[in-house]
Amino acid sequence: MTEFWKEHSHQATVEEMMLDSHAQELTQQELPEILSLLPSLSGQRVLELGAGIGRYTSHLLTQASHVTAVDFMESFVEKNRQDNSHHGNASFLQADVTKLDFPKNSFDIIFSNWLLMYLSDEELRSLTERMLGWLRLGGYLFFRESCNHQSGDYKRTFNPTHYRSSAHYSHLVTTTLREESEGAEKQVFGFDIVLNKIVQTYIKMKNNQNQVCWLLEKVGRDTACQEGFRTFQQFLDNQQYTRKGILRYEKMFGAGYVSTGGPSTTKEFVDLLNLKPGMKVLDVGCGIGGGNFYMAKAFGVEVLGLDLSANMVDIAIERAMEEKLPSVHFEVADATKREFPEGSFDVVYSRDTILHIDDKLALLKRFHSWLKPTGQVLITDYCCGEKPWTPQFQEYVKQRGYILYTPPEYGKTTLFTNRVFIYIFRSCLFPTTTV
Repeated sequence: MTEFWKEHSHQATVEEMMLDSHAQELTQQELPEILSLLPSLSGQRVLELGAGIGRYTSHLLTQASHVTAVDFMESFVEKNRQDNSHHGNASFLQADVTKLDFPKNSFDIIFSNWLLMYLSDEELRSLTERMLGWLRLGGYLFFRESCNHQSGDYKRTFNPTHYRSSAHYSHLVTTTLREESEGAEKQVFGFDIVLNKIVQTYIKMKNNQNQVCWLLEKVGRDTACQEGFRTFQQFLDNQQYTRKGILRYEKMFGAGYVSTGGPSTTKEFVDLLNLKPGMKVLDVGCGIGGGNFYMAKAFGVEVLGLDLSANMVDIAIERAMEEKLPSVHFEVADATKREFPEGSFDVVYSRDTILHIDDKLALLKRFHSWLKPTGQVLITDYCCGEKPWTPQFQEYVKQRGYILYTPPEYGKTTLFTNRVFIYIFRSCLFPTTTV
């Protein structure tokens, strides 16, 4: 590793950092895209791992209360110090991350760009466990890596990079746990995925889908796991929505669809929205993207599809490449944790998804904040009848992890907001009510 970076650190330039002759053009678009995905930095203690020459350090310093910038190449650390020490809220450290250590709860955010791909699986698990200690509870880890194969065009006499799949990274990071003891009390911590998405700059400029980033939150882990899985996402991808199961749903509901009604109900409901070209639509629980492609083709809108199931999103991205629709994007994301600026969307659209969400009111309030003043929400969902339920139905709901409301309960949940929201919600909820 040291020899590799000695070969690519003679001048400490952006081109050397990115290992790409088009680094200047790429960084102009990539840098703001990456920064836009971070949680608020205001007043936060940030640890930047693999800081290099400070391509991101200078921007982190303008908002964070303090940034600790770490790199193992002395020439990079010195260049970063020369350019950014004047900020007064930075520490610069030359260190090997595989041997690095900090006191517990030292940081609010850990940021890393192109570092973990140089670590073995064992080293990555070890670092993940230590990062869980360095972060406060509720703190965030952001990292971005080259997946599957090389992206930069620099020639390399040898290449120590581990080009993992996106799924492999997600598995390594979310299955690593940290146990801590406070007296007789034992606590277990892990990372939950907030978002996992492809860097759009590389798609636009290089038709490259292999630049991938993650935002994860440090959470307490309940030892009583969901059906034997450590996270709800693992439950979805390994039991409820396996790849084979998703394709089976698609055969039942129609190409591109995994829920009731398929293309016919999608057309019926979307027609209620009076979509116009250029509108921005957020699809929460997008599945494999059939509705997204329909809206983009039929109305010329831009669509961002979110789903917590990585299997769903993987298939959606495969289909997006076939469809050649640059206005449709997908990401693995937890809608209860994902952040967007207020007024980001004209429409929030969600089909048969909110039955998985416990605090539905909190989610609907998030939808409301993401909408423009004249925005609309369209939701369909499965509902239940009044209790008591049959034992068989109770067991089915428990096994699937559903949180079901009766139609009147849903109606009460939406009363916090305006009539446009309620009207669209009601008009689409009741036709799919299931007892």
